Amino acid sequence: MKKIAIIGAGTMGNGIAHTFAQFGYKVNLIDISKESLQRGMDTISKNLDRMVAKEKITEADKKETLNNITTHIDIPSGVKNVGLVVEAATENVKLKLQIFKQLDATCSETTILATNTSSISITQIAAEVSNPERVIGMHFMNPVPVMKLVEIIRGYNTSDKVTKTIMDLSKKLDKVSVEVNDYPGFVANRILMPMINEAIETLYNGVAGVYEIDTVMKLGMAHPMGPLQLADFIGLDVCHSILEVMYNGFKNPKYAPSPLLTNMVMAGKLGVKSGEGFYDYSENRKAENVSKQFSKKA
Repeated sequence: MKKIAIIGAGTMGNGIAHTFAQFGYKVNLIDISKESLQRGMDTISKNLDRMVAKEKITEADKKETLNNITTHIDIPSGVKNVGLVVEAATENVKLKLQIFKQLDATCSETTILATNTSSISITQIAAEVSNPERVIGMHFMNPVPVMKLVEIIRGYNTSDKVTKTIMDLSKKLDKVSVEVNDYPGFVANRILMPMINEAIETLYNGVAGVYEIDTVMKLGMAHPMGPLQLADFIGLDVCHSILEVMYNGFKNPKYAPSPLLTNMVMAGKLGVKSGEGFYDYSENRKAENVSKQFSKKA
């Protein structure tokens, strides 16, 4: 288990790779293009620089962490001789099922297959694998190097041995692991996403603006970040996808995405990743409140 493969070099993937590498694991970071991998490595390097500046690690630690990561543009070479694969691709059911079908064909039968999905059924993903007892959910929180929690999700067939192995591994990463069962949204997003969706509905109905809603939740409920700002950081497209998974899984209208959220995603206003969501993240208007643009009456 000293050699790990991470599939996806985006926000979650590079954060997971950073964390494993920082704790001495050899990491194969896999993505479909050299450009994606370079962006991921650049992000890891910048995050390590911040840690050096705060004197949490040394320059030597940074160098060793980066040296622990090797990049690959195809799954077969990236998963060769690894003890664990953590899939951290886009939150898309079809894509994840394709990846796990390929992992089943290329990985050793003893390799543990984990997914960082934040809402998709572990049991459904495991159905693509010939021995589903080795499939498990390993849901890290963003930003991965900073956040302590790892939500460990057991599928219907996940073995006790695999669950214990991943729980113990999380501790070695200085994380706190919590075991949950396989239902849409698990625990974290089953609670978080309806709150975010209700905040968006509150904005959509003209009850208050973006700044006002976030301020109420920060100062009144002691949340470190307001729900609309948090949605921007998660990605509005990701929020929308998770809500759809829960809506389809529970057949309950309370999980249906707000029309405002749907329209923003269709318009390409995805939050930080696109430069604008409920706030504007462009250089000249960084994090400026743009609530008037998204009110129902506008």
